[in-house]
Amino acid sequence: MERPIQYTVRQVPREVDDRLRKHCNDAHLSLNEATIEALRRGVGLTYETQVYTDLDGLIGSWQEDPGFDAAIAAQDSIDPEAWK
Repeated sequence: MERPIQYTVRQVPREVDDRLRKHCNDAHLSLNEATIEALRRGVGLTYETQVYTDLDGLIGSWQEDPGFDAAIAAQDSIDPEAWK
């Protein structure tokens, strides 16, 4: 793999900085990671597909719950009084 090139970026507009930092916060990325991601998208390169693992702990944990099923079924019923 080639050695990455280091950049220094100056005079970043405030609105770009604000949006980039918000993205960092939302996506749990460093400013460097988010900047590289934005640069890749900006020049038309696809970003590597992100693999999400935050719900892996729930795999195989489903439990039947008749009370839950009844509550969901009740939400699917139509109240004729509400549609008059």
